[in-house]
Amino acid sequence: MEFKHVSYLWDEEKASKIDNEVDLFLYRSNLLGADLRLTNYGGGNTSVKITDVDPLTGEAVPVMWIKGSGGDIGTLTRGGCAALYLDRLRALERVYRGVDFEDEMVALFNHCIFDLNSKAPSIDTPLHGFLPYKHIDHLHPDAAIAIAAAKDGKAITEDLFQGEIGWVDWKRPGFELGLSLRACVQEAEQRGVTLKGIMLGSHGLFTWGETSYESYVNTLEVIEKCAEYIESKVTVPFGGAILASLGEEGRRDRAAEIAPVLRGFCSSERSMVGHFTDDERVLEFINSADLARLAPMGTSCPDHFLRTKISPLVLPLAPTEDLSEVKEKLTPVFEEYREGYKAYYETCKHPDSPAMRDPNPVVILYPGIGMFTFAKDKTTARLASEYYVNAINVMRGAEAISSYTSLPRQEAFDIEYWLLEEAKLQRMPKPKALAGRVALVTGSGGGIGKAIAKKFAQEGACVVLSDIDGQRLESTRQEFVSTFGKDAVAATFLNVTDEDSAAVAFKAAAVAFGGVDIVVNNAGISISKSIEEHSLEEWDRLYDILVKGQFIVSKAGIALMKKQGIGGDILNIVSKNAVVAGPNNPGYGSAKAAQAHLSRLMAAELGAAKIRVNTVNPDAVIADSNIWAGGWAEGRAKAYGISVEELPAYYAKRTLLNEVILPEDIANACFAFVSGLLNKSTGNALNVDGGVAMAFYR
Repeated sequence: MEFKHVSYLWDEEKASKIDNEVDLFLYRSNLLGADLRLTNYGGGNTSVKITDVDPLTGEAVPVMWIKGSGGDIGTLTRGGCAALYLDRLRALERVYRGVDFEDEMVALFNHCIFDLNSKAPSIDTPLHGFLPYKHIDHLHPDAAIAIAAAKDGKAITEDLFQGEIGWVDWKRPGFELGLSLRACVQEAEQRGVTLKGIMLGSHGLFTWGETSYESYVNTLEVIEKCAEYIESKVTVPFGGAILASLGEEGRRDRAAEIAPVLRGFCSSERSMVGHFTDDERVLEFINSADLARLAPMGTSCPDHFLRTKISPLVLPLAPTEDLSEVKEKLTPVFEEYREGYKAYYETCKHPDSPAMRDPNPVVILYPGIGMFTFAKDKTTARLASEYYVNAINVMRGAEAISSYTSLPRQEAFDIEYWLLEEAKLQRMPKPKALAGRVALVTGSGGGIGKAIAKKFAQEGACVVLSDIDGQRLESTRQEFVSTFGKDAVAATFLNVTDEDSAAVAFKAAAVAFGGVDIVVNNAGISISKSIEEHSLEEWDRLYDILVKGQFIVSKAGIALMKKQGIGGDILNIVSKNAVVAGPNNPGYGSAKAAQAHLSRLMAAELGAAKIRVNTVNPDAVIADSNIWAGGWAEGRAKAYGISVEELPAYYAKRTLLNEVILPEDIANACFAFVSGLLNKSTGNALNVDGGVAMAFYR
């Protein structure tokens, strides 16, 4: 069979070299997870039942390997699986007290563990355990969920597959659903029908096979058939377009303009990071006649709304509307959404429900422009976006073949505020100090700037690298992506002396992450000459890059931070030379002094906006620094009557601590200012020079 709507990735040569069924199950799982049309990141589950030797009795026993709680089949390894005694798992039916006591069964799964290195078994464990098949795939393909979420989904499934795919009405995942799946298979067998799979109402798809390959192909064939059927029925998606999108550049400009405002609203309880997409599927939906009807209905699949909240916020804005007063216009819109979420919580909550979570929207739709998502970090925001695209695909398909139905609000609430989900949230590690914050660092292609950006990324921030040296910038970007992942970093060319260049850089930050919280003015040059040897061109270059550059970048950053309305930090990397008067240093020293005083002036202005401005004064940071290029090292060596090679030791010996200063030392000082411990400090300077008495502030 040829596949048009799914990807056939099985490599027989590679599979033939896998000599055990667990590793073959992992191979199949990874292939299925690699195609997002089959399941979302972290969604679905796969399993295999094997015979293994009981380490206590030496007897052969049936064991089920299954993806563990919180894993992703696309990246699944043995370490992410749970392996359980199958007989013990099935024996739990004897102590099952019914659907009202569903949650107590999860703790009992641990009594069934076979492999002591097992990951915690997921809530899907009994769904696989009670089915009699060796290899099982439970996925959330858009095409199948579209049928599962259609008003006539059961009849469509029966007609499309001629009874070979069973149907089980919506039930929350757990022990009861596992028993229902078994009953579905048994009922079909009594009718003389051998099922190829089961459709779960509003949820997803189960398929299986006696070998890993048979299960894989069966899964693809069923999903392909669903997708073909839907495409044959699609005529005018979502009732057709009633609005035209702006062009690509216009959409990006608009997104950059409004993203900081949206981020500010969504960060009313904790700092959020944004993601923007103008994917064609999103535009088709948000520009359509059916948007107003379908968007409030919410999503159907539990995996979707756990990531996206029950429904999105649709902005009441035209694509070309004047945004000068947009914050005032959207204030009641966001308040209405929050009140609606509070009403949903109050109406549906149980006596033991967890406290209400953040009432702000996760998904925000701007007709004609695109979709914004906001979450605790970039990865979560991006995944929320991907999940809502899945939800759009489901609505598109369901509307084409019948009409879309979402889960009842109470069912959705019971999933969202499930005590087991809450326990999973409570087990998550404490966020790092800079989680949810975005930092733009100038001159971060190398040296001090790179060290600052790296420190911030290590502490959980999203970083926007910027530099005038494109080659150095790209090299650093690749290094950061390799170390921290693609979601943690963006890179933009930036000439700090050019207002247009600064505007482009902050626009890039707004589109990539929704805004900026920390601006580090680090870009600089150095020229060491006596006043008699100093040229006017050199003087202007120093003041352009150091002083005017700090002014231009700060001004652009302040404008963005004020749009967000959640405060922020500006850190200026100045110098010991701003304080100390030494030889051969009139241009650089006076420019650094101007930077220092400009910092104090900004601090005095920006306190009311909760924007802190602080200064770090390094000295003699030689490692990986462009500051030593262009004759600076030679100039300083000449001033001190030593050779260039002797400079590091000379600088160390003249300090009170007798220490060489490294870029990482400056990065640590910057982190101290923005870590949260000094949120009530502004207008301060921190010397990182090993102790130079002449640089003490008096």
